[in-house]
Amino acid sequence: MLVLSRKLNQSIQIGDDIEVKIIAIEGDQVKVGIEAPKHIDIHRKEVYLSIQEENSRAASLSFDLLSQLSSQKK
Repeated sequence: MLVLSRKLNQSIQIGDDIEVKIIAIEGDQVKVGIEAPKHIDIHRKEVYLSIQEENSRAASLSFDLLSQLSSQKK
């Protein structure tokens, strides 16, 4: 993991297309602005993990449903 220190209004550039900027520092909170192409999804980690879990659950249900339909057809 790369660890960098940044001050207010300073940025981190990721590749050619992504900029992460420190927008505000208020007590123990840091507000971060992210500029990236629209095709790149950006989520808070807990939201991303929730999406992944839900997708996994949906895929499992789809597989179970397909298995049930397949066994009924036989």
